[in-house]
Amino acid sequence: MTDMTISRAGASELAGHEAVVLTRYLDSVGVWTIGIGHTAAAGPPDPDHPTPALTLGEAFALFERDLAAYVADVNAAIRAPLTQYEFDALVSFHYNTGRIATASLTASINAGDKVMAAAQFMNWKRPPAIIPRRKKEQLLFRTGTYSNHGKATLYPATPAGKIQWSKGRSVDLDDL
Repeated sequence: MTDMTISRAGASELAGHEAVVLTRYLDSVGVWTIGIGHTAAAGPPDPDHPTPALTLGEAFALFERDLAAYVADVNAAIRAPLTQYEFDALVSFHYNTGRIATASLTASINAGDKVMAAAQFMNWKRPPAIIPRRKKEQLLFRTGTYSNHGKATLYPATPAGKIQWSKGRSVDLDDL
């Protein structure tokens, strides 16, 4: 068991893999969401009901609060020492898959085989649109390269909760 926390660079990297939407929206499976993947299951605010728009700073702070459960899960699953960037990559992986406890890469890390673990990131490549993210997590785990450079894409959403993908713009999370 490790006792680490995600770094600011790691949180920014993970946010760069996600959509940032300051008003509530329906995610890919029809769940009301706000900010950076925040749903009612994570606690207040409850985007199932009309919710005031967040500022970018509020969205990132909410995201960091939500990450605590994923950080705890990674700490519980991993028994081998990790670098900060390895830990950050694992939190990103777990935030997306929810499978840190059962992933073969976890068993490889705990057995001392980080080379095998890095290769096993690519065991999780469905849907195919997730492959670029998985490659970035793998690169981060292997080399410490934060690919998103503190940037994320901010998207507007309609009042009906539809993300307007064509209107996204890059924001610098390092400025928060």
